[in-house]
Amino acid sequence: MSITIANILNFAGPDMITVLVIVLLLFGAKKLPELARGMGQVAKEFGAARDETARELSQSGPKAVRQPKLVDEKSEAPSAP
Repeated sequence: MSITIANILNFAGPDMITVLVIVLLLFGAKKLPELARGMGQVAKEFGAARDETARELSQSGPKAVRQPKLVDEKSEAPSAP
């Protein structure tokens, strides 16, 4: 199931329509395509940054993190005379 802003804010059909009508009244019909284009560009840039970060993390992988050396307690214990 995909999580969208409408799901997070618990918007149903009538609520979403009300919000869209208010946005239309505030910005006007001529400004809406420009706003949608800007939102699309922001989403595209965010996705590219997310993918780049994921790629950098996968490239660094386990090589960048050293695993702690396990100590064998039996071999480290001093022998009794």
